[in-house]
Amino acid sequence: MIRLLPDSITARTSMLFTLLAALVFSVMGLVIQASINRHFVEQDKTVITGKLELINNILQNATATDNTTRIQRQLSSALVGHHDLVVRVQNSAGQDVFMAGHDRLPDAAMMTATGSLALRSWSDGTIAYRLVVTDILMSDGKPEWRVGIAINTLHHAKFLAAFERELLLIGSGGLLCMALFGWVAIRRGLRPVQKMAVVAESISAQRLHNRLAIETIPIELESLARAFNAMLDRLSDSLERLSAFSSDLAHELRTPVNNLMTQTQVLLSKPRENDDYREVLYSNLEEFERLARMISDMLFLAKADNGLIIPHRETVQLASEITAVLDFYEALAADKSLTLNTSGQALVMGDALMLRRVISNLVSNAVRHAYPETVIHVAVSTQGNEACLTVQNVGDTIPEQHLPHLFERFYRADGARQRTEEGVGLGLAITRSIVFTHQGKIKVSSQHGMTQFTITLPLA
Repeated sequence: MIRLLPDSITARTSMLFTLLAALVFSVMGLVIQASINRHFVEQDKTVITGKLELINNILQNATATDNTTRIQRQLSSALVGHHDLVVRVQNSAGQDVFMAGHDRLPDAAMMTATGSLALRSWSDGTIAYRLVVTDILMSDGKPEWRVGIAINTLHHAKFLAAFERELLLIGSGGLLCMALFGWVAIRRGLRPVQKMAVVAESISAQRLHNRLAIETIPIELESLARAFNAMLDRLSDSLERLSAFSSDLAHELRTPVNNLMTQTQVLLSKPRENDDYREVLYSNLEEFERLARMISDMLFLAKADNGLIIPHRETVQLASEITAVLDFYEALAADKSLTLNTSGQALVMGDALMLRRVISNLVSNAVRHAYPETVIHVAVSTQGNEACLTVQNVGDTIPEQHLPHLFERFYRADGARQRTEEGVGLGLAITRSIVFTHQGKIKVSSQHGMTQFTITLPLA
C-alpha cells in the first residue's frame, strides 16, 4: 500500500499545517476578490446612475424647438471629464442623436431597455460592458428617448488579474515561510520526545536510575513523562525484588543441598552398618521433603502471579474453618503454654482448602512468635458487605520499617532467626496471593507488643 504521508511526525504535521494554511489563504483570497469586484460594481453603478439622472434632466427639459445640435452640445458639456463612459442616445425613431466615448455601444446592447436602474453585463465576445439601457418618457407617458450608458470593464479585469497574480505570489511566499517556520517550531516542540528517547536508550538492567525532568516537560507531555518515570520505578523495584528473590532462593536451596551432599559424603567415606544407612536416608528424606515443599510453594506463587489460580467457588463458613485449624494447632500451642480462642462467624464465597491454608499460615505464624502464657485470638466480624478476619498474638513488636515487606518472598524481620524454625519464608507471600485471588485484602499492624493480621473478603 502506497503511503500518502511521510512517516516523520514533523514532516506530516508540517504538511498538514501547510495544507490548512493554504485552505485558509484560498478562502481569504476568494473573499477579497469578491469584495473588490463588488466594490467595482457599486462604483460603476454610482457613476452610471449619476450621469443617467443628468442626461434625463437634459432630455426632459428639451423642447420641440430644440434642435439636435443643441442637445448634443448640452450632453457633451454634461459628460466632460468622463472619458471612461460610453453613451448612446436614440430618439423614438431609433436614430442616433448622441454618442460619446472611445467605443460605440453596439446596436445589440441597445435593443432592450431594462426599465430600471439595475446594472447588467453584456459582451459581444471581444468587449465586456457593465451598462444600463432605459427609455425616457415624456409628459404624456410616451417614450421619446432611449439612453444607453456603459462602462468598459476591461480595466477592471486587468486590475483583478494583476491583483490575483500578486495575491498568489504573496500567498505562495507566505505558505513557504509558514511551512519552514512550522517545521522548525514542531521540531523544537518534539525535542522533549527526543530526550525521552535518549533516556530510554540509556536504560539497561544496570542503569535504571535515569529519570525525565518533569519541570522541563511541556504540559501536553507531562502525563506521558510521569507515566514513563513511574514505569522505570516499577521496573527498578521489580528488578531489585527479582535480584533479592534470586539471592534468597539460592541461599534457601543451598542449605538442604549442602546437607544432602555432606551427609552422603560422610556416609560413603567408609563402610557403615545398615542402621547407619537407614538413619542417613531418613535424614535425606526430610531434606527432600523440605525441598519439595519449597518448590511446591514457589510453583503456587508463580501461578498466582500469572492469574492461573482459579479457586473452586463455594459457600465457606469461616468459623468452621477456624475451629478446624485451631484444633490442629492445639497440641503445639499447649507445649508453649498458649491459649487459642475464636469468636464470630461469617459466610464467604471461595475455595475452602485455600482459605483454610490462609488461616493455618496466620495461626502458625502467631504460635511461632507469641509469648508463652498468652492468648492467640482469631475473630470474625462483618462490615457492610465484607467479612473481616483478624488474628492477634502478643509478642515482640515488629519494627514499622519491616511491616510493608512481611508479605515478600523469603523476607524475615529478624535475619538472625534460625531458618529451620521458621520454614522457608513463603507462608505470608502465599497467604497474600490466596487473599488477592479471592478479591480480598490483607494488612498487618504491630504496636505495643500486639501484632494483628487483618483480612477482608466479600460476603457470600
